Amino acid sequence: MRANLSYKAAMIILCAAFTVSCTTQNVVPEPTQGISQQVINQFKSLHIDARNGTFGEVRNPLTGQIQTGYTLEGDLFVSEEQFQEMLAKRASHPIGEQYRSSSLVLGLPRVIKVLGYTGGSFALTTKMRTALQWAVNNYNAAGLLLTFTLDFGTAFSTYDMVVYKTNGAGAGGSSGLPSGGNPYKFIQIFAGTESFSTNVNEHVITHQMGHCLGLVHTDWFNNSISCGTGGSESIVAIHIPGTGMTNTDPNFDYDSVMLKCFPSGATGELSIQDKIALDYLY
Repeated sequence: MRANLSYKAAMIILCAAFTVSCTTQNVVPEPTQGISQQVINQFKSLHIDARNGTFGEVRNPLTGQIQTGYTLEGDLFVSEEQFQEMLAKRASHPIGEQYRSSSLVLGLPRVIKVLGYTGGSFALTTKMRTALQWAVNNYNAAGLLLTFTLDFGTAFSTYDMVVYKTNGAGAGGSSGLPSGGNPYKFIQIFAGTESFSTNVNEHVITHQMGHCLGLVHTDWFNNSISCGTGGSESIVAIHIPGTGMTNTDPNFDYDSVMLKCFPSGATGELSIQDKIALDYLY
């Protein structure tokens, strides 16, 4: 599963979960209904495939907050409020580059405050806490216009990213996309990740933080590259200059932390191409 590949994109995938063989969004679903063709077309204009999507409610297990919106591709949730915000941005700035920038973290240079949650059943394990520190170190070592701080506790209201453990099938996690110029706030790490090494836990957290900053899966066009099975995620990802585009490109990076699925021997480190992509964006 390793060779020599890389591609980065700056669209975002909300609650983009990944595991050794992809898991679904770890939220409690409410009754859903299909999406109209008009809405499907609107999502298409935003480079998102909503053909098999549903509309309904999801609940954040940590906060209990219920949001109404669209569940797409099984692990991508876009709230109704966020959808309207994306459409408004698109209408004001029809050029793809402008839309992409509206889906990134803005206001640079900027400090991103990260909290590792330590309360009750949502508390990170000792291994996960160490992995979170390593993940934060990964981003701080990248020399970006973003600086990350890390605390541990339960009072999360003032933090930009909150990382917590939740009971989920298998190993991996889920997170979301930036909104309003801010990173996506809540990162779920599935309990099964504990059974893997600290490096794999670091990989999962680094990956999910990447989504919160606007990175999409490196192999979005062919998930079988990292997962062994699966095809395209049916999105039109925006290529980041300076990185390989497909697995036919000699620069494509099989060591990217943003691949859809991870090997059991993952190091958790950002690859050279990952750093190029982040440097271009931030």
